Amino acid sequence: MTDLSTAHLDAACRYLSQRDKGMARIITDVGECMLEVRSNRSVFEYLCRSIIYQQLSGKAAGTIHGRMLDLFERRRASAGALLEIPMEQLRAAGLSRSKSLALYDLSERQAAGTLPARQQLNRMTDQEIVDCLSQVRGVGEWTAQMLLIFYLGRPDVLPIRDLGVQKGYQRMRRLRELPEPSRLARAGLRWRPYRSVATWYLWRCLEIELPTS
Repeated sequence: MTDLSTAHLDAACRYLSQRDKGMARIITDVGECMLEVRSNRSVFEYLCRSIIYQQLSGKAAGTIHGRMLDLFERRRASAGALLEIPMEQLRAAGLSRSKSLALYDLSERQAAGTLPARQQLNRMTDQEIVDCLSQVRGVGEWTAQMLLIFYLGRPDVLPIRDLGVQKGYQRMRRLRELPEPSRLARAGLRWRPYRSVATWYLWRCLEIELPTS
């Protein structure tokens, strides 16, 4: 499958610019695509971090994640060790009860061998991965889509329910209201097969001042 290497990012930007004038303007104003794929952790470790970071600021989540890692030997989370950590210790590290239960469920699936490893995910389609990982407590469509983009480097992912993507599209098209997910899905058809790169630019365009003309 196509990944998000530098060459592919350059090709994606050229393609998107040709297909969509609004996207071309955003790409010019934002500049080089700096979308990074990091897969130096296991799927289990990646999802542990994702669960902890949900609905928190980056700074707060980083602190809690660091405290949780302190509970493990060499600060590497493992399913077997996590299942032996009492709920009270996870709560003391700053995890909510719901996130603690999600981590236990993730660990049980990893220990039972039902959580796919990276090699298995590489053989699955995007939708198969979303369907599979969404069975884990605390892991929904959005978390699975983030894994597709930032862990597996899948090039054609568009999280239509992501608020940042919706706001970015609203700004790019100068809409009065946020677009419905169905509208984003239709708009994204012209960005295929590089919707992950389009997603990145929609996020980034919220951080810059766009020209009014």
